[in-house]
Amino acid sequence: MLLIKDPGARIDYAFDWGDAYLDGQTIEDASWAVEPDVDGGVAVAGASHDLLRCAATIAGGVAGGLYRVTNRVTLSDGQIDERSIMLRVEER
Repeated sequence: MLLIKDPGARIDYAFDWGDAYLDGQTIEDASWAVEPDVDGGVAVAGASHDLLRCAATIAGGVAGGLYRVTNRVTLSDGQIDERSIMLRVEER
C-alpha cells in the first residue's frame, strides 16, 4: 500500500490485527520501524497498542523520499508477524 504524506504533517496510522486472522490471540508486544532510517526522514513520533490494534504517529520526511513503515507484533501464542506501508513524502 502506497500513501502520500506531507513533510510537515504528523499523522496517525494504524493496523487492525483483529480483522485479519486473530483467533483468540492478542497482541502482547508491538514495535515500529522506518526504512531508511536517515536524518530528517520519516520518524515514529509515538506509538500505542491494545489487544487487537496498533497505532503510530508518523512525522517528518524529506520531499521526494520513499519510506517503509513496519509494525511488528508478538501475539499471545508466540507468533510474530509484520505489516508495512510505503509512504511517499510530497509537498501538498
